[in-house]
Amino acid sequence: MSALVEDGLRQRVQQVLTENALIPKEPQLSDLENEAASATTRRGREEIVWGKTHSGKVFRVPTTHDVITALFHPAYPKSHIDILNLGLLAFQILLFCTLPRTPRKIFFFLYFAFWRAAYDVGLGYVLTKQSKRKWILRTVQRLGWLDGKRRPEVRAWIRRQLVGKMGKDYSFDDLPLEYNTWLLFRQAVDIILINDFLSFCLFAFAFFRTPSGLPMFIHVLRWVGGIILIAFNLWVKSEAHHVVKDYGWYWGDCFFQRGALVFDGVFELAPHPMYSVGYAWFYGVSLIVGSYPVLFVSLAAHTAQFAFLVFFENPHIERFYGQRKPLAQRVPIRRSSCPNSNSCANTVPSTPSATEGSTASESETETVIDTNLRRSRTSNNFGAIKLSSQPSPALTPPLPIEKTPSGSPLSHHDLHNRYFRRDTIVLFQLDIFRAQDFMLILSIAYTLLAAIVPTQLFTDVGMQFSHALAWTLFHTLGLGLLLKAQSTSKFLVRHFLKHYHYPARDVSRGAVRETFANWKAVYNLSMCMSYVSCFALVWKTYELPQAWITGNELLRHTLGAILIAFHMWVTRESYEVLGVFGWFYGDFFMDEYASSPVYSGIYRYLNNPEITAGAAFFGMGLISGSKLVYILAGVRHISYLWFLRYVEHPHMRKLYGNSLRKDAGFTKVVKTVARRNARLLESGAGRHAPQFRRVVREVRGTFEKVYEDTAEVVEEFLAKSRPRLSEVVQETKFLLQQSREKLVITRLANDLWAYDTDRYNMRVVSRRADGTPRFHLGEQITVSWKVPRHHSRKDWIGLYRVGANRSTLVTQTSSLGMWVPVHDEEWDGDIPIGEEKQIHSPPDEEGPSLNDEECGTVVFKGDSLPWMVGQYEVRYHHNMRYNVLAFDGPIEIYVDRPTKVDFESVRAALAHVVPLCLDGDPSLIPSSTCSSMDESQSSGEDDGDPDDFRFWSERQAWRIARVVQEMFGIEYAPDVVMADANLSALAQRIVASRKIVDIEAT
Repeated sequence: MSALVEDGLRQRVQQVLTENALIPKEPQLSDLENEAASATTRRGREEIVWGKTHSGKVFRVPTTHDVITALFHPAYPKSHIDILNLGLLAFQILLFCTLPRTPRKIFFFLYFAFWRAAYDVGLGYVLTKQSKRKWILRTVQRLGWLDGKRRPEVRAWIRRQLVGKMGKDYSFDDLPLEYNTWLLFRQAVDIILINDFLSFCLFAFAFFRTPSGLPMFIHVLRWVGGIILIAFNLWVKSEAHHVVKDYGWYWGDCFFQRGALVFDGVFELAPHPMYSVGYAWFYGVSLIVGSYPVLFVSLAAHTAQFAFLVFFENPHIERFYGQRKPLAQRVPIRRSSCPNSNSCANTVPSTPSATEGSTASESETETVIDTNLRRSRTSNNFGAIKLSSQPSPALTPPLPIEKTPSGSPLSHHDLHNRYFRRDTIVLFQLDIFRAQDFMLILSIAYTLLAAIVPTQLFTDVGMQFSHALAWTLFHTLGLGLLLKAQSTSKFLVRHFLKHYHYPARDVSRGAVRETFANWKAVYNLSMCMSYVSCFALVWKTYELPQAWITGNELLRHTLGAILIAFHMWVTRESYEVLGVFGWFYGDFFMDEYASSPVYSGIYRYLNNPEITAGAAFFGMGLISGSKLVYILAGVRHISYLWFLRYVEHPHMRKLYGNSLRKDAGFTKVVKTVARRNARLLESGAGRHAPQFRRVVREVRGTFEKVYEDTAEVVEEFLAKSRPRLSEVVQETKFLLQQSREKLVITRLANDLWAYDTDRYNMRVVSRRADGTPRFHLGEQITVSWKVPRHHSRKDWIGLYRVGANRSTLVTQTSSLGMWVPVHDEEWDGDIPIGEEKQIHSPPDEEGPSLNDEECGTVVFKGDSLPWMVGQYEVRYHHNMRYNVLAFDGPIEIYVDRPTKVDFESVRAALAHVVPLCLDGDPSLIPSSTCSSMDESQSSGEDDGDPDDFRFWSERQAWRIARVVQEMFGIEYAPDVVMADANLSALAQRIVASRKIVDIEAT
């Protein structure tokens, strides 16, 4: 059975095994996944669910009961925790009935804020620590709560609380510590969830009022709408709990394992349904009570719930289920022999029910720049897709690998960097030194100035409306007609081939590259101007309300802001799936990308989320209250529907044929519910059921005919005014550099008198034969230390530039990340976790004085190293503070610069420093630099270039760029290094760059 999440939570699989299933002695999690089968497929069979601790122990998971039944059903025994929970609920009801109106409002506002903070902040913090370091388990172990020898009274009390709430299959003594700790944790969660729910209800009804000045019809709509939202919320919650059970509801995978992620049931309705639509009851209650304070508090509480998702839930899913993908991985393109027509495979890939490590709720597009080039656009009747770099499983045997003219394998990484170079998307990645970006800034500036600065020409609202309407029609209809011509006859590419000269060996590629570069500039300019011109119209038509509370002014502004925020979220989610390739409609121009339909992200739920992204225009219409803005929003929406139907739909069918999905997840859920309700209506209609079906078909056919006739008229009208565009683009690179050193507020310790500071010693371990502390840029730096046994476990060692700190007793500048803890197990990143551990004495030492000392070593590597040549010093600090107890230095960080800048010398230098920048990871470094022993561990493809290298993060590319700057005086952005990702290519770039800038080798 599938399992997903709590309050919008996660998609987890509850894997169950039949009673006679064989459990391996040392099972792996994959064994549980592969051998799992439904426990309810046989009548009369008892449901058996298996879990596995992180230590590898497999156990049978007992049956649990939901909190409402266990708390309020009189047949269930009540534990001390239940009595406390009931007491808190009764306390709230008593205060609601006794407090005066104004104190009641203030109290329940603060009381609800407390429980909401306990949920989103408190549980988020605790669960994050449990997810990272098993903090709850370690705390229970350290305090001995479940240890019968250390704390028998506490263990017996906890046992009584848990046994009374579980079924007959529960055995407190036989189950592992992880499961019992989870049960104890969920008792605390029950208190928070129920009190959070009741406190909001009482807070809302403390503000209950009947708005004056509204007709009875509006009041009826308020109540009906509120009740519908509450009923819908109850359905979402019940469906979600039916899928996830208590394991997903109470974050069971933070304590023990049950399998992989899964999409199922209500989780196909919307992204994070328990976080998004699962909080519809907030707004339903707000409608019923008719209070703006309740509405704004609901928005704040809902925002806090999304913060819980972003800061705990998604990182936890990525941490436990995500698959780490290297950047700049060169995956060869395998060309499909299937034509781009309906003759392609007719098997429509359905939405996957499970994934191998990432879902739409995760940051699954972190490496979209390299390995997944997605295109997810279709018409209303065809599903959105993303272009996966992996060949379709149905295509067997393996397809042939595409080759470049030089004979090397062609990869998605190379194709991507051939056509995309930090292109401006709206105003993101803007570079004013690029011609098209400069024109974009000028266009936006003249529009805003015309709207803000009063002039005779632009004070007329009609002029602003005409300007905005022209840009809107140009963006949707004008560019749509260009794309349609490009799809059918390669119109734009033919234009550039006709009018411009390209080298003989680069005719087709050069023409496509220049065509696409100009298209990207025009498309982004058009998009920005359609938004900016609409904003200018809103600015001209907007009047600040005189009375915010009277009438619907505050409601209009609130709903408008919500629609604008929704627009921004949908656009961001769409871009994360589309990537830059799909954002600029790359498949209208390039045929090299091999792809197969794969549904993910927001496109898993909607085929065309861009339709809902137009909500910002209606939001601005609500805020301005102008009919002209409403007309502009309506025109944009209708024209975009035309674009989907007559531009994208034919192009998608041409590329993918019948392999496109027809119904998205949201549509499937709605149709399922509609069919279920239709059967209920037909059974209730009796002999009138045939007439009922006939009326429904007639009404549906009428709407479809009106839509088709309108679309045909609009298309015929617009076909007579098809524009042509021709614009030349020049691109340059611009980088900003900022200072790395920052002043910090120095925190000093006040307990140094308790430590013998003279016994703290530290020295840098040199690798050189002469013992001098010199290290090449990127080499690991080892520091040995010897301190008293009773030193602070929170001591740390930092690296600083010589001269950055004037005092040798106190550090006054930030380490900029160049620090390591003395005891790594005491820290979670840069946050101490504060747990004492046994300290071991140095081995083979004699004498009572030496038994009171501890020694060890720390290693600076990766991001803790300085990536700039110079003189540095090492400082030993006390107890998370900046008191310096030991000091060593200076140490020199240097770089070997080649004597001459030619290809062989530069490549040899890179072969030395690139593995250092990549932490010596065999799966990342070029196989040409590996020793014979390491070659077997290298991830390089047999048919790949041995000079290729990869990255785990952009930070590693930044290191290489930094070393290149130190060695050759050439400054590159990390994107340039990631685009090359090859020793020879990068060496050739450096040699060419040195010739261009005329830098003499030193």
